Amino acid sequence: MLVLAHISDLHLDGTERATERAERVRDRLWELPGPVDALLVTGDIADHGAEAEYEEAARILGLRDRGAPFPVLTCPGNHDSRAPYRKALLGEPAGDGPVNSVRVFDDAAVLMCDSSVPGSDEGELDEETYAWIGETLDGLDGLPALLAFHHPPVALHHPLPDAYQLRRPSALAALLGRRSEVAGIITGHAHTPAATAFGGRPLVVGPGVTWTLRLPWEGEGAADREAPPGFAFHVLDDEGRLTSHFRVAV
Repeated sequence: MLVLAHISDLHLDGTERATERAERVRDRLWELPGPVDALLVTGDIADHGAEAEYEEAARILGLRDRGAPFPVLTCPGNHDSRAPYRKALLGEPAGDGPVNSVRVFDDAAVLMCDSSVPGSDEGELDEETYAWIGETLDGLDGLPALLAFHHPPVALHHPLPDAYQLRRPSALAALLGRRSEVAGIITGHAHTPAATAFGGRPLVVGPGVTWTLRLPWEGEGAADREAPPGFAFHVLDDEGRLTSHFRVAV
């Protein structure tokens, strides 16, 4: 069984508000009485893609001093910038190619895929990333896997996130049709917790830390900045079933 904590859309921008909300969620997770296997962060970690924003993220998430009580897994979103992300968050050489990585656990693997498109708010898994996914799954020898990236590949029934979905969802559906070991998809971007399906797999969208999307029937204005920051727990059990639980940090 694999248990993941999940946060998304921190939008760290140097303001006291963004920092406090990210630290509030961090503190809740760091103080859990029972361990999880990892924390997954699905993009828009920075608001402007600046090095200083990633340095703050690295501090909050315990990536520099190894202060996190469990591994922290990240992938970029449309507000992130690849070169500063690599340098200041991951401590790696700067580069402009997609930031893809995998973490293998005893019972499953998590593939963190880069759906960002430099200069665009839309998302896309490019051919390099699709090739990497295939090669990585091949190397896992049938181990169940979760795909994590920023942009949902389906409409969520709000004009804001639906205007910036994942491009070419048919390519992702085709990959899922070939790869039965993929147990589910985890995304962010929409700032609203949501659960649906795509390509015959569960698709879970994590809540936002910085603000919550107000759906059309919930009133005027898209951003509810007063809602508490949200997070999720995902459990991939020994039967390959993905179950998600949603929480807020008050």
